[in-house]
Amino acid sequence: MMKTRLSSTAYSLIFFCFFATAKGQVKPVDPGQTIHHKTPKVFVLKGATIVPEPGKVIESGEIVIRDGLIESIGKSAKIPADAFEVNLSGKTIYSGFIESYLERSDKKPPVMGRRSQQNQEEKTTTTATSHWNPKVKPDFSVLEQYELPEKEGKTLRSLGFTSAHLVPGSGIFRGQSALIHLGNWSPGSVIKENGPVQAIGFEYGTWSDPTYPNSLLGAVALTRQTFYDAKWYKEAWETYGRFPETNDQPEEDRGLAALSAHLENKGAILFMTDEELGSLRAGKIGKEFDLNVWLKGNGYEYRRLNDIKALDSFVILPINFPKAPDVSTWETALQITSEELRHWDMAPDNANKLAKAKIPFVLTTSELEDKKTFRNNLLKMIERGFSKDEALASVTTIPAKRLGLSEVLGTLKKGKIANLVVIDGDYFDKNSRVESVWIEGIKYPVITEPKADARGTWTMQWRYDGEVRIDSLKITGERTKPQGKLTNHKLTVPLKSVTLSSNNMFNFAMQGDTLGMDGIIQFSGSIKEDYAEGQGRTPTGGTLSWFARLVAPYEKEKEEKTETQEKASKLAVRYPEGAFGFEKMPSQPELILVKNATIWTMGSQGIMENSDLLIKDSKIWKVGKNLSISPKAKNSVIIDAQGKHVTPGIIDCHSHTAGFSINEGAQSVTAEVRIQDVINSDDINIYRQLAGGLTTANVLHGSANPIGGQNAVIKLRWGSAPDQLLFKGAPQGIKFALGENVKRERSWGRYPETRMGVEQVIRDAFTAAAEYKTKQASRGGGKGGKLIPVRRDLELDALVEILDDKRLVHSHSYRQDEILMLARVSQDFNFRIGTFQHVLEGYKVAEAIAEVGAGASTFSDWWAYKYEVIDAIPYNGPLMEKVGVVVSYNSDSSELARRLNTEAAKAAKYGPMSKEDAFRFVTINPAIQLGIDNRIGSLETGKDADFVIWNGDPMSMYSACEQTWIEGKKYFDLTRDREMRAKRKEERNALIQKVLSSGENKMEKGSGKGRRMRRPGEAESYSCVEGELK
Repeated sequence: MMKTRLSSTAYSLIFFCFFATAKGQVKPVDPGQTIHHKTPKVFVLKGATIVPEPGKVIESGEIVIRDGLIESIGKSAKIPADAFEVNLSGKTIYSGFIESYLERSDKKPPVMGRRSQQNQEEKTTTTATSHWNPKVKPDFSVLEQYELPEKEGKTLRSLGFTSAHLVPGSGIFRGQSALIHLGNWSPGSVIKENGPVQAIGFEYGTWSDPTYPNSLLGAVALTRQTFYDAKWYKEAWETYGRFPETNDQPEEDRGLAALSAHLENKGAILFMTDEELGSLRAGKIGKEFDLNVWLKGNGYEYRRLNDIKALDSFVILPINFPKAPDVSTWETALQITSEELRHWDMAPDNANKLAKAKIPFVLTTSELEDKKTFRNNLLKMIERGFSKDEALASVTTIPAKRLGLSEVLGTLKKGKIANLVVIDGDYFDKNSRVESVWIEGIKYPVITEPKADARGTWTMQWRYDGEVRIDSLKITGERTKPQGKLTNHKLTVPLKSVTLSSNNMFNFAMQGDTLGMDGIIQFSGSIKEDYAEGQGRTPTGGTLSWFARLVAPYEKEKEEKTETQEKASKLAVRYPEGAFGFEKMPSQPELILVKNATIWTMGSQGIMENSDLLIKDSKIWKVGKNLSISPKAKNSVIIDAQGKHVTPGIIDCHSHTAGFSINEGAQSVTAEVRIQDVINSDDINIYRQLAGGLTTANVLHGSANPIGGQNAVIKLRWGSAPDQLLFKGAPQGIKFALGENVKRERSWGRYPETRMGVEQVIRDAFTAAAEYKTKQASRGGGKGGKLIPVRRDLELDALVEILDDKRLVHSHSYRQDEILMLARVSQDFNFRIGTFQHVLEGYKVAEAIAEVGAGASTFSDWWAYKYEVIDAIPYNGPLMEKVGVVVSYNSDSSELARRLNTEAAKAAKYGPMSKEDAFRFVTINPAIQLGIDNRIGSLETGKDADFVIWNGDPMSMYSACEQTWIEGKKYFDLTRDREMRAKRKEERNALIQKVLSSGENKMEKGSGKGRRMRRPGEAESYSCVEGELK
């Protein structure tokens, strides 16, 4: 912890010695820059209201400043003889505000990338010991070649900020932060070079960028791998240090060395986030590596308060409220989603909700398009109920504590650095102004609008050449941009160059022709309350004098609206946010009885007419006739399903729904990336697919690589957080891909570019994995031994799991030759193929597929959509089924997944086969393929209560899903959906009226950076049929 500075001289000497050591040379002393060459400066600030810390006030107090430090503070202080007195009567003094997130940005092109942080590259120096990936640079110092931009410093000072936490702004591992003062930039501006955090942003390049990663999937995987590498790097060097004779020297990596040292010291890791699920993603990584997690907030935290609170993290919170949606016409309003309208209404309450949830946070100007709107937004929050003391603490005491500055900044106290804010009133009064800030005892005047207001009607008397005139001077316009005219009963003369400066100097000019003067007459003077006076010059250089009195104050134009009091939003948070979220998550009755239905069990009981289904505690208890529950049973539900059909929940074995990212295409092998890291639980397609009876989906990586990423089997628990969608206990899987998608020629020349190359990539990968496994076993991990431990490789870990039969392969495929190729590779390396996906020529080699025990997850009747599927036929699925292959029909489309029941009907058409056998293609068969048939896929005793109620035959295109249940909870109800739509329409209309009456017109007065609202499911549009990205 930093110790209180006793003197500015001591501080400078320590700082000087530090830099001399760090840089290896001593910079010549600049007499104008170092305090020990200056005459000591002593000030006494008298008569002000002093707020030394939130909740404490000293009326008419005094502060003595000596050499940049507070020497004394209180109701009265002994004034030193050498002090310069500053009368601040009527002013208020606060401790200087601390900007907790000031992002460094240099004038270079922004980093490209879908959903990248859109930051700018810092100037970095690459050496032989730099990390192999240019986006990983924990060794980067944010102060390297840095100077505080004058305009940025001036803007922050105008808001009351006197110091800042400077954070690097590009890369994934971005480097070390620093702490600085916001005065005129010099070496003395640095409070601490090694700040408290290492910054991380999930940044990535464009699809055509050959640099890994080019997806959010890859950015997360690289982050995880780097943390594992840092741990290994430390162990490797420690082992080498003890046993150099038995080990080769590890490679030097200054990035890993810096990160390892930071982690060893329990330093904070600051994650950038751009929405609430991004916060949960960061927290998950923090939990995996036991990190001290800080979050750069995003303004959406209120949507997942409980989940974010559970992270036990510290949040640096922007108050970047969205611009008012453009609903100026009913046509433009059609383009605005309910989610956008609701966020506009709820965003200003975000900080107050975090405060009530006791989530620690500070406020920042970051993410504001115009930082000057920070104060207006803060006042809006306070009007809505945010405490003034909490607001003040969020820019003073809390950041000081978190940043390790409590002993020198954050409060006004003897011995602390003299960083102050001087206001001409209460900072939280919109009519008050920041007059100046003091940084290390040096005053920085703040340019603000003038105290005086020239607007109004004045009676003006002016004299020249012995003549006296009395005219009326009418000043209108804006306070800082006045305009006006001089009038009397005979004439009207427009004024030119009307200005009112910050020191109340008033200037204007007018054409003199109508007054008998050929040229421009110039006036200048000053205003004090309702009186103004000054002098002027005639066109010929003559002198004139003038004075004026205000006779009528300025009145706003009638069309200008009066301001309304801000009130907290009355909207309840939904899960997820938007039109169809739950305000209360579905409950789970203890008992559920569905009576008198036609039940498609998909098990040994077949299709049962006029039968009942009994559910107990989320599991199927019994299927039969004349079942009942006691009328006394509490928390029970009875559903009369007379004339309706009940089926197991539909399962999609090939989905790309609910993913923020689908493809990592920079490399041919990306087995390290995981779909579970990028689950978008807010994707509206989840709700739409529930409405089609879908309950489980196998979310696959895309088909950009011969060996792609790890899949995630999810249950469509709408409204839940991402990890709560994961199907616990489902066998792990991974996506492979063959054919055109992976071998196509890329602009940067990625290998492979032939089908032969695809096979070789796969064989090489498994050979490497086998060697990795052997090396791990031979060294026993290296723990406690004399050998350097084997570096953990997330890519090879996944491949070893395939070899160990712990991970199933799901392979994109079309042609018979590539299907046979992968079957032979699986036999050579003795691994299991869970499914061939698409497999449109599977009917040609069905026996070979059955021989290796693989399933086939195919399309019902897709063909001729690209050349490599020219031999596809609609009989493919039934033909493979007849030779013993377990066949399913999948969607590979968020749209088609809504009607897989009618896709199954096509199997009955082309089989021919019975309806019951055809419906197996979307229920029990995909469950078998995914290894979860012991849990779902059929309605049998002991299985999960995932079921669908249809209003008719589920194979009919005229039938509709009425209810969808998952584990005994109802996630979709057609009747409730209709009621909800009517209520949402009313709410939407009310919000549009609120926008129209708010005075925020056509998105002109918002303060955020104009980011487009994240609409779930729009992060990436993908289908294996399309190849890569649409």
